[in-house]
Amino acid sequence: MRGAVPDLISAVPVATRLPGVLLDDDLFVRFASAFDQTFAPVYSTLDCLQAYVDPALAPDDFLQWLTGWVGLEPDERWSTERTRTVIASMASVHRWRGTVRGVREAVQLVVDGEVEVTESGGVVASLTPATTPPGDARPWLHVLVRVADASAVDVRGLDAVVGNVKPAHVPHTCEIQEVDQ
Repeated sequence: MRGAVPDLISAVPVATRLPGVLLDDDLFVRFASAFDQTFAPVYSTLDCLQAYVDPALAPDDFLQWLTGWVGLEPDERWSTERTRTVIASMASVHRWRGTVRGVREAVQLVVDGEVEVTESGGVVASLTPATTPPGDARPWLHVLVRVADASAVDVRGLDAVVGNVKPAHVPHTCEIQEVDQ
């Protein structure tokens, strides 16, 4: 957990900003200086805010919170470096969110294996009126993951990743297939 830093010095001491007439009163200067202990962590956090949201620089305990920002559930089995890589990569995957490519890339980030995504949709352009659109009338999405060790895959986490990157109205299924390598 984030906590107070002992003896943290404020970047903007309150006592130095007092009007000249108040600087002559030693008691008031010491009283105003007491606020520095309260304000110092606030200034420090605001000054370093970009480091908290940068996966390469964020404190280890803050990474778990960042996984939620990119639509993932933290996986305790991941190393700190893998968590940093997944968070950083997931940000670029979001531009493909809702597409087969986006689902495949998101799943590949969290599962070590081959990912195959099939879905019911399709797009067609036609100059002929009443052209039958491709795909099924009822939407569906299926994710097949082929891995060497099926027990190493967090099924709940995989389902959550797919749920976060697919179109909201499309029901999905996930299948894990163990293959010999």
